[in-house]
Amino acid sequence: MKHFHIPAAFFAVTAMLFWGLSFIWSSLLLKYYQPITIIFIRLVISSIFLFTIIRFFWQDEKIEKKDYKLFLLSALFNPFLYFLCENYGLKYSTPTIASVIIATIPVFSPLVAFLTMKEKLIPINFIGILISFVGVILMIVNKNLALASDIRGILFLFGAVLTALFYSVTLRKLTMRYSALIIIAYQNLIGIVLFLPFFVFFEAASFIQIRINGEIISSMLLLSIFSSSVSFVFFAHSVKLLGISKSNIFSNLIPVFTAIFSYLLLSEIFSIQKITGIALVIGGVYLSERSKRR
Repeated sequence: MKHFHIPAAFFAVTAMLFWGLSFIWSSLLLKYYQPITIIFIRLVISSIFLFTIIRFFWQDEKIEKKDYKLFLLSALFNPFLYFLCENYGLKYSTPTIASVIIATIPVFSPLVAFLTMKEKLIPINFIGILISFVGVILMIVNKNLALASDIRGILFLFGAVLTALFYSVTLRKLTMRYSALIIIAYQNLIGIVLFLPFFVFFEAASFIQIRINGEIISSMLLLSIFSSSVSFVFFAHSVKLLGISKSNIFSNLIPVFTAIFSYLLLSEIFSIQKITGIALVIGGVYLSERSKRR
């Protein structure tokens, strides 16, 4: 019997689609809840979903004691620090700006690879970084060269980029020993523990005052199952198959998906300047990654 083979690129592209949509769903939820509340609830739903799959359809894998610290460090980077920075960044910006800045993650991958694994940097890496920076600048300033987005949002989003880079290093080590499903399930579980005190002391009171409606339920479920569960499992699996650099190449699809759905679902307006900025960021990512493919 011939087995159906799923291309490795399918997992990466699907992950980027759901991550692109995550900015839309999070933006809708930010109308009702604070960032920590959204993160905490999506992690709870995601954990229930993932551990249910493990319980009934997957063979559980025992985590070795020597890897406890690596799991904790990985979860500290993502979901804890990454989600904090991303959601607060989204709170003070727009879905498209947020996704474009997040898409610069693979541009900075060579720098992290150089610092952590002493990989050699070449001129094309710096050219890609420069082009992407120009694109980001076009996205975050208006015609009068004033910031089109709150500086707090920009700083938080670049904080998310930084934590994502270090997360990819720990994730690569874990994928060599455990399945993607197990890694993401336990990372989300640790994330719940890390976020719980912040949710209880700072946002639980405001959470119970919000009346739940259909938009909240649908956005939260889609965000939790597809963006916090399926996308991370698919991306972790693509890292295992393709490696960090090749998997990160697909990140330039995130702002494309976000821009399309922002226009369709949120009626976001796109100027020539903003479109040019998106194109430059994607072009810089492609240029910086081209040498890695070779």
